[in-house]
Amino acid sequence: MTFGGEPRYNLLFSGIVTFLRAPVCADLMTLDADFAILGIPFDEGTTWKPGSRMAPRRIREMAMRFASLGSGRAYGYFDLDEGKRYLERELREARIVDCGDVDILYTNPEGTFANATRAVDHILRQRTFPVVLGGDHAVSFPVVRAYSEPLQVVHFDAHIDYSPFVHGVRFANTQPMRHIAAMPHVKRIIQVGIRSLRNAEEDIVDSRMFGNQILTVNQCRRLGADGFVELVGGGPTYVSIDIDALDMPFVPGCSSAEVGGFTYDELRQMLFGLAGAADVVGFDLVEVNPMVDVASDNTSLLAAQLVIEFLGRIAESETYQRRRAGAA
Repeated sequence: MTFGGEPRYNLLFSGIVTFLRAPVCADLMTLDADFAILGIPFDEGTTWKPGSRMAPRRIREMAMRFASLGSGRAYGYFDLDEGKRYLERELREARIVDCGDVDILYTNPEGTFANATRAVDHILRQRTFPVVLGGDHAVSFPVVRAYSEPLQVVHFDAHIDYSPFVHGVRFANTQPMRHIAAMPHVKRIIQVGIRSLRNAEEDIVDSRMFGNQILTVNQCRRLGADGFVELVGGGPTYVSIDIDALDMPFVPGCSSAEVGGFTYDELRQMLFGLAGAADVVGFDLVEVNPMVDVASDNTSLLAAQLVIEFLGRIAESETYQRRRAGAA
């Protein structure tokens, strides 16, 4: 609310909550943007503590902390190390929009996932880049299903997420990569940061036999960010980020956190490398659980910052700029 167009401070606890205060697109049929924020608040696939259904809303709330404090301030965010501003054009020209959440049909995961695939498909048809906020990791399956172009999937996680379909269970958060690997347009999956003692050896063998590559945290550290990017290579790439790729102390608001994970800077440097070298065509961030987080919402805040920083590097990348120019 304003009076006569007067400037506002827009403090983070006031105003309508959207990611980075981006304008709302309430109807995907009217979508006109470069980047679309889409929430999938689904956690019926969790095998432990529920609550990640609340993450899209909480991450949006935390992203408000990174939005400009007033109309007179510069758009985007400034990276002090690089002396560079990111997302300035995208925010100034309203090229990032918040499309709200996929409609969740409780007790009906097939219906929810059909809604998710339909929403992402429409975003892609509008030549808009989807940024998906989960939810548990099961949501990556219907998102990647919406793509048709050949691509590779880079999967950051402590867990292999390759459990077999037994007892009729097909939509757990332990299964999305088994679904994704079977998709004809997915050429390979690179699974990064895998380390949990709860990973079944049989699932690891199955993933490798299907042609997927598995990298532990220690292997990534030996490679370094540059070596990791060289191993991944170029071409269309979808990135799926489970917040438990980070070490347990960084993510108290994650019910599946594991010891021995990446630091924040290690993860961001790998993501920045992917943004610069691969043709990133979409990404998701999943498994934040606000219901078990600390009172200051540190995990949701970290997740919001990670999305913003990765998005900023993608928007500046040559591969994205070429795609954008081709879509114009």
